[in-house]
Order: sequence, then structure tokens, then C-alpha cells
Amino acid sequence: MASDAQSKTQFFQISRLDSIKTKIIVFALLATVIPTVIMGWVSYVQNRNFLSDNIKQELRVVTAQTSREVALWLQRKLNDARTYTVSDTVLKYREKVFSADTPHIEKVDAQRRIRDYFRSLLGKFEEYEELILLDLSGKTLATSAKKAIPLKMPEKWLETARSDEPIVGKPYLDQSSQVPVLVIATPILAGRNRILGVLAIKLNFKAMGLMLESYARGGAVDLQLITKEGILLVSSLPIPMKTLRKIMIDKNLDRLFSEEGVPLKYIGYQGKAVVGTLNQVKDLDWGVVAEKDRQQAYAEIIRLRNLTLGLFAGVLLLIGLCAYLLGLSIVRPLARLTKGADKVSAGDLEVDLPVLSRSEVGYLTQVFNQMVARLRKGREQLAAANEALTDKNKELEILSITDSLTGLYNRKHLMESLSGEIGRASRYEHPFALLIIDIDHFKKFNDTYGHLAGDEVLRKMGNLFQKSIRSCDYAARYGGEEFIIVMPEIGQDEGVKAAERIRGSLAREKIDANGHSVTVTISVGVASFPEHGEDAQGIISKADAALYQAKRRGRDRVVLASSGRKKKRKKAAQ
Repeated sequence: MASDAQSKTQFFQISRLDSIKTKIIVFALLATVIPTVIMGWVSYVQNRNFLSDNIKQELRVVTAQTSREVALWLQRKLNDARTYTVSDTVLKYREKVFSADTPHIEKVDAQRRIRDYFRSLLGKFEEYEELILLDLSGKTLATSAKKAIPLKMPEKWLETARSDEPIVGKPYLDQSSQVPVLVIATPILAGRNRILGVLAIKLNFKAMGLMLESYARGGAVDLQLITKEGILLVSSLPIPMKTLRKIMIDKNLDRLFSEEGVPLKYIGYQGKAVVGTLNQVKDLDWGVVAEKDRQQAYAEIIRLRNLTLGLFAGVLLLIGLCAYLLGLSIVRPLARLTKGADKVSAGDLEVDLPVLSRSEVGYLTQVFNQMVARLRKGREQLAAANEALTDKNKELEILSITDSLTGLYNRKHLMESLSGEIGRASRYEHPFALLIIDIDHFKKFNDTYGHLAGDEVLRKMGNLFQKSIRSCDYAARYGGEEFIIVMPEIGQDEGVKAAERIRGSLAREKIDANGHSVTVTISVGVASFPEHGEDAQGIISKADAALYQAKRRGRDRVVLASSGRKKKRKKAAQ
């Protein structure tokens, strides 16, 4: 009997509800529920992010592919137009058509043959509305149409033609066919520098419509080709195009063009809430917009969210009730640990709690102190690691903007710095000069002495530039054997003098090339702000054109860019 009573007493001591061990077991059972809730929430978040990323990726991919195809389509049409200008028919009869001295009968016959050629092309391509041969005054000399109607040519088309550049107009609604059209043209040249007229093609957007339909993924995405003014040109949906209309408010339009490639939520032109993104067509003020119905796109997310919230609320209620009941007996012995944990969470790692017993709480306190000590040590190690990382980041930053071979700045940093210099020069109305430098016969030098000798030349160039320019000047490797130097606060005349000084210095340098002492020369194109352009691309283009002239004139020289502004003023005066 005594033995039975003793066993019964031990059982109740082990199974008492006020035992720390029992409480931890109960708490561990509850803890199995918490991960379930967390995993459910994490699953919802992951699925939501996954679906959102898929939608975003789908819109980005389809707009990028479509905008690239639109640009390629237009480039192909321009290439076709240029090909037609050198076709046998055009080459054979162009002089008779354009010449004022051609007898009337011969001119009419030549115009008829070119017209027949144009009509044969018209039947091969569905997107061709009309092919027209124009003289430099804009007069129609031959057309595939039955009746010649004055063509709506782009502004300054004649200047573009004389520079031997392709002409691309703005879309408009053709009054005869009642469809949106686009006029492209290319000059007809006789010899190297003589232009006779232009060959213009009036294109419709049927091919682009079919292209948008093919990329619309079976109607899952609505694709639209719009202008920067928000005017719809063509859509993947069968929308009647009796007029060119604006389909988007300025606020949404500005956001789509300024945040290119970023999916945005807005109300579409059909009055539905959509998620859409835009990708601008290269070299054009057009954009491809991909839209997806927001409700359909996020229907699965909404259902999953409601299910997760319901599960979370139910589990949270259950855990809250159990935690309240267990907390009545657990909070008191753990209050000291709670206060210590609060201090640690606030960043105070100097906490050192006294161990007052050998019970479970005492052991937990001891473990807590050890954890805080490790955190303290870890924070010290982290501080040291952060300091080392900061030093490495500084080194990486220098490497990211520097050309490894020459020690000069690289092209990416150049374009960023040049944009900043243009902004500063515009704000304070100060000039600056830009020198674009190219090593003469560099390929021949590499072929003769080897690439290692060529690298030595590039290094010499970098050292020479750093010695020859002022501390406020900026030198960068533009690409290959080309370099750019930006000289603030000086005009074009001082820029030419500086370029001559650099050219002369390099000409006196002796370079060891596989045991041979050789010299190299450079050609330099000089442009200045604001005489030769008001943006980075314009100024570089002018300087590059001057460099090209220096090459044509025999190399080893400095050429100042011609001023496009003066030419415009002279023309206006005439």
C-alpha cells in the first residue's frame, strides 16, 4: 500500500500543470500551429508575388518583342525604299523624269514605266498604299495612284533628303483611303553628292495590326501602338479606325512613357481597370502598350488572399485563447527574460541577467546570456566587416567608372558626366569644348606590331591626356581607339588650340613597338557648346563628323565642326 501511494505521488508531481517542463511541452504543441499559419501566409505571399511577377514579365516581354518588331518592320520598309531607288527601272529612267531638257514624249514614257513599276510593287505588299516619285520642290512626277494627290510630306524633309538620311513622317488619316498612314521616303542620288528627288512610300498599318494580333497571345493581352500624344495607330483588337483618336489621358500617358517597362495600374480606353506597360519603339515617338484586365489577372490572387486571411484569423483566435490561459502561469517566471529581451531588441547588448536557480528558467537565462554575448561579438565582427565592405565598395566604384587599360574614365561615366556638364553650362550660360580623338591607322599598327604594342599605345594616350589637360578637364575612352576630352569654360577656338597642342605632344612621343621606336598620329574633331548642339548626342555627333573630315583630309590634323546654326540663319535670311 505504501509503495502504491508513493508511485501515485510521483505521478502527480511529474504531471503537475505548474511544471515548467509541462508548460514547455504544451507550448511546443501550440508552436506546431504557428508555423502552419506562417507557412500559409508565406505561401499566399509567394503565390501572389509569383503571379504578379508573371504578369509583369509577360507584359514586359510582349511589349519588348513587339516594339522591336515594329522598329524592324519600319527599318525593312526604309531599306526596301532605298532598294527601289537603285532598281533597274528607276536607274534607267530617272534622268529623263527629273531632267527639264527631256523631250515631252520621252518624259511621259519614262513616267509611265516608273508608274508601272510602282504598281507592280503595290500588288506585292499589302501595307503599300501608294509609291510616289517627287522632285525637290515636292511635285509628284510619278505615282502608283490613278490620280496624283499632293502628298503630306514631313517637315524639313528636303533638308533630311539632302543629308542622305531616311525620311519618316508622322502618322495621319489618309482622306482617300480613310485609313491611318505613314509616309517614308529616301533620296534618289545621282553620283555621290547630287540629289535628284525622293522616292516616297505611303504605308498603312495592316501589317502592324497582324503583328500585334500574333503577339497578343490569343487575346490574353491587348496590344496597342500609340504615339507620344496618346493617339492610337493600331490595336490587336478589331477596332474600326475611321479617325485617329486619343485613347489615353495625359496623366497615364506621361507615366507610361516616363516609367518605361514598369507595369502600371490605370483605367484603359475601354473603361476597364487594367494593368499595363509601355515599351518605346526605337528612334520613334511611338510606344507599344500591353494591357491586361486587372480583375481577370488578379482573380486567383484575390481568392487565395481571402482563403489565407480566413485561415489566419481562425488560427490566430485559437492561439490567442491558448496563449492567454498559459500566460497566466508562464509570464511571471519569464518576466525578467522578457525585460532583458526588450533591451536587446532595442539594441542594448550589455544585458547580463543573474542566474538565480538551476531550474528550467535558470538554464534558459544562462542560454539567453550566452546568446547576448554571441550577438555582442557578432555585432563587433559585423562592424569590422562593414568597414571592410565600405572600402571594397569604394574600390569597385572606381573600377566601374574607369577604363582598365588606359586609366581614363569609361564611356558610361562619360555620358553621365557630359549630361551633367551640359546642364551646368546651360544653367550658367558658360561654353565648353568637346574633342573626339582617333588614332590614325591603328588597325594597321596592330597588324604590324601586334596587339600588345597597340595596348601600349592606348596606355601612352591615357598618360598623355592626363598630363596635357587641366585639372577641371575630363578625359575618357569612348571606345576602341577613340577618346573624348571635355574642356569646360573654353570656346571652340581655345578647344582647337588645345587639340593642336595634344596632337603635337603625341607626335613627339616615341613608342617602343617590339624593339622599334615608332610614332603615332591622331585626328581630332572639335565641337563646342552651345554652337554645335544642346545635348550630348548632338555635340558628339558634330565632333564625330569633324573627325571624319579630318580623316578624309589626310589624318594627323584637327578639324572644327561646322556650325549648323549659322547655316539655318543664312537660309532664313535668304
